[in-house]
Amino acid sequence: MKTLLLIMSILISSSLTQKLSDPLTIWLVGDSTMSKKEVKAYPETGWGMPFSNFWDSTVIIENRAVNGRSTKSFLAENRWQPILEKIRPGDYVLIQFGHNDESKDKGERYAPPAEFKANLKKYITEAREKKAIPVLITPAGRRKFDSSGHVMETHAEYAALVKESARENNVTLIDLNEKSKELYEKYGPENSKLLFNHLQPGEHPNYPDGKIDDTHFNELGARKIAQLVLQEIRTLLPELATRIKQIRKK
Repeated sequence: MKTLLLIMSILISSSLTQKLSDPLTIWLVGDSTMSKKEVKAYPETGWGMPFSNFWDSTVIIENRAVNGRSTKSFLAENRWQPILEKIRPGDYVLIQFGHNDESKDKGERYAPPAEFKANLKKYITEAREKKAIPVLITPAGRRKFDSSGHVMETHAEYAALVKESARENNVTLIDLNEKSKELYEKYGPENSKLLFNHLQPGEHPNYPDGKIDDTHFNELGARKIAQLVLQEIRTLLPELATRIKQIRKK
C-alpha cells in the first residue's frame, strides 16, 4: 500500500512539474506606455520592453501594444482579432487602456465610459473563450505634482472604470495608476523627471530641440514600472510568478 501511495505521489508531482514547465505566452495589449518603441523614439521606452527580460525560458512575451491606441481604435484597426487567433489555453492577456480612451478631442480614440467598459468586457470574454487568463491594468499615472509636492490624479474616471470592469467580470486587477503615483511620490517633484522622457536641447540626437514629456517613460522609468507590475504578479498571480527568473545568490 505504501509503495502504491509513493508511486501515485511521484506521478502527481511529475504531472504538476510538467504543467508548470509548459510554455505559455503573455500577451500585452495596450497603448504607448506599454509598447515597443522604434529607434527614432529612444530614449522613450514602453514598460513592456524591460518586462520581457524578467521571465524564464518557458514564457514568451508578445508585446502588441501600440502608440496612441484605445480600446476602441485597437479593435477598429483589427489589432485584436489576429491576437485572438493565436492565443492558446493557459496564456495570459494583460490589458492596459485608458490614456487614449479619455481623449474627447480625438474621435477615433475616444470611448465614452459605457463603450470603454463594453470594449474591456469584449477583450475579457473573448480571451476566456480561448481559455486564456485576462488581467486588467489601470493606466499608468502621468507625472503631475501640485504645489505642495503631491502627485495629482490624472486618470480618475477611466482608472475607476477599469476597476469596475475587473469587479464586474471577476478579473485580476493590477492598479498601476495607484502604484505609479506612489513611485513618483517617492522620487519627488524634481527627481521623478529621471523616470520620464525629459531631455534638454542637444542632449539626444532624436530630440535636438529637447523634450518635456510627463506621460512616456525613459529606460529607467519603464524598468521601474515593469517592476511594479511584476511585484503585483507575484502577489496576485502566484502560479504565473513561478516563471519569473530567480536571482541566483553567489
